[in-house]
Amino acid sequence: MQAQHPSRDMAKLVMTLRRLYAKDSFQFGLLVFDVLTVLSFLVLTFTEHTLWVDIFDAVLGLLLLAEVGARGLVSYNRPKFWRRPTTILDLVIVCSLLMPGMIGSFAFLRVLRVVRLVRAVPFLRDLPKRHLWLVEKGELIRSFANLFIFIFLASALVYEAQAAINPDIDTFVDALYFTVTSLTTTGYGDVTLVGDSGRLLSVVIMITGISLFLKLAQSIVRPSRIYFPCETCGLDHHEPDARFCKRCGTAVELPEEEKV
Repeated sequence: MQAQHPSRDMAKLVMTLRRLYAKDSFQFGLLVFDVLTVLSFLVLTFTEHTLWVDIFDAVLGLLLLAEVGARGLVSYNRPKFWRRPTTILDLVIVCSLLMPGMIGSFAFLRVLRVVRLVRAVPFLRDLPKRHLWLVEKGELIRSFANLFIFIFLASALVYEAQAAINPDIDTFVDALYFTVTSLTTTGYGDVTLVGDSGRLLSVVIMITGISLFLKLAQSIVRPSRIYFPCETCGLDHHEPDARFCKRCGTAVELPEEEKV
């Protein structure tokens, strides 16, 4: 029997992976995987470095490498995919896990994998109608995701910038504690950043954090917009009392149960 051509086998593999990535259940599984990855990095900041930690890092690094490679295969523009900052960051994380002795731990960079959680926004937006109640909460979800991502990014930056020079920042949780107390303007004062760069970073955290908190509060308090695509221009969210599309002026007939 004649063996199949390798290029045909690769094409079949790519098509199989693309069908897999198109499934809601698989996308949700990737989100869970990203969340667990971030949580594992946080837990390891409290764990003494042992052989089992190295083994865990190696296994996790191989899993991350396989996931990045799969996303590269299913990409329709592979050169662009491998040049993306998020892809480069993932590869740096993989190197820090597989070659910690040569590269360094880059623990704060691992926490930046939380950026991958932004894929939840388009995923939830494109859910089928059976999950419409999630789609209608898209603005609230985006506001919460932006705040969540900012908190972890800012904490990672604080940890990297202050851990070696500030006795108050010993673990990532110390940095997380400072970030939350700063952006909520609570400011207990038991943890402060040192140096001019630390003061400037504190200012950025407070200003940006307050803005994101206000955005989240607005999304919670004000009435949610209704998911109802306009037949003329395609605008898919309207105010609950809307009678005309605010983009093109076409009359919209919201479902009776959605009208106020």
